[in-house]
Amino acid sequence: MSHRPNILIIHADQHRCDALGAYGNTDIRTPHIDGLAADGIRHDNHFCTFPVCTPSRYSLLSGLHVHQHLGWSNHCTLPSGLPTFPRTLREDGYRTKAVGKMHFTPTYLDVGFQEMRLSEQDGPGRFDDDYHRYLQSQGLCDRLDLIDQRREYRKNASDEYWQTLGAMVSDLDEEHHSTTWIAERALETLADWEEGGNLLMAGFIKPHHPFDPPAPWHEMYDPDALTLVPGWTENSLPHDTTYSPGYFPNADMTESQLRRAMAYYYATISQIDHHVGRMIDLLKQKGLYDDTLIVYTSDHGDFLGFHHLLLKGNHMYDPLMRIPLIVKYPGQSHSGETTAALSSNVDIAPTLLCRANCEIPQTMRGLDLEQHPEGRDAVFAEAGSREYMVRTRTRKLLLNRDPDASLLFDLENDPCEMENLHADPARREEIAALRERLLDWSLFTCPSPVHLDERGPICPGENAVTFDDESKKEREAYFAEQMQKPSSYQ
Repeated sequence: MSHRPNILIIHADQHRCDALGAYGNTDIRTPHIDGLAADGIRHDNHFCTFPVCTPSRYSLLSGLHVHQHLGWSNHCTLPSGLPTFPRTLREDGYRTKAVGKMHFTPTYLDVGFQEMRLSEQDGPGRFDDDYHRYLQSQGLCDRLDLIDQRREYRKNASDEYWQTLGAMVSDLDEEHHSTTWIAERALETLADWEEGGNLLMAGFIKPHHPFDPPAPWHEMYDPDALTLVPGWTENSLPHDTTYSPGYFPNADMTESQLRRAMAYYYATISQIDHHVGRMIDLLKQKGLYDDTLIVYTSDHGDFLGFHHLLLKGNHMYDPLMRIPLIVKYPGQSHSGETTAALSSNVDIAPTLLCRANCEIPQTMRGLDLEQHPEGRDAVFAEAGSREYMVRTRTRKLLLNRDPDASLLFDLENDPCEMENLHADPARREEIAALRERLLDWSLFTCPSPVHLDERGPICPGENAVTFDDESKKEREAYFAEQMQKPSSYQ
């Protein structure tokens, strides 16, 4: 077998592109991810395919857009017959493993990982996964996360939770926080690497809400010293809350609340960065860093104050769709390079497989980004069957099923997407051309159904919990009991 590089994918959740020093943010401290960018290539115009977790993750794995892989929601199943890059690598002799958050249904869905050690946040995965079994064994409960993520607890959340937009110090100490637990599992895996032919995907839950860094990370940033993101407005635009008022009502958000949320959001990223540094140091100590392909990316972004919005939802604006992509290739080729070329997360799978000398499955139509540095002339995304996006370097069309709700932006003159030009008669030809491109790309009039198979094939391993496993009921009851106990978070 020919030499195969090791592959490490570090995948954050809800990490907006500009919340890294490497992308020009002078407030946040992320020296280790910045160092990774200095050894690799930073993609400045990389976009997700869907503004929600699971659909975007399935696109990363399969190299397909959502209307092709059918995973339209956070409770859906990637069809078992579709090739993925982990499965292709496994079939070609790679040792494949995932740790942390994957957000699959079933929780241990077999997408090609030989082993999975999971830390999930919501859905049935919370009561299936290894992390919450660990918390139960320690007599612990991630109370704030449960309040934020589960409706039955959120409806009784404290005034402090609502007043801080969920930006509160974690009720777990750093040792037991999900970020640390995930990092430790990743480090244990890397410690076992002795040669090439390994794949590890490490998925962090953070910086996804709640914004709950453990002590002392919560003290890292002064909210009043932070620079508000480009596009912050005193109020949302009239069409910005058409579909949802916000997980925390956007209309009620104050600048002071946003600043605290930013400080805690940045703190969770800096905590991840600390552990990225530990992973890099370990690879260097083992003499494996130079020959390891390392990717840092996310599933989608966060508004973080853009248009007076927080988290995600409503329209596919750039802060939600544009995500970080840093690739450190073996041998540090492209060290310190940056590219403004357009790319999509469907391009990651073929890029990885090409570096591993694997044949690219015919279903994967993405670009090998190293061999196609020019990138794409347009990227596409979708938000269910309601809104579809085509974005070029200078224009963005958000085509809605309700024609009056469609949006067009001139990104050259309006990078913060403030002025909707869709009703401008002078733009008709431009809109028609973009619409034609979008219709060519997507079966716009025939949206596919959600694919869900809760009893689908799962990853081998004695820790992998099946859909019918009775232990999850006992675990759910345990956390329900913990939530009934007195706490300052109630």
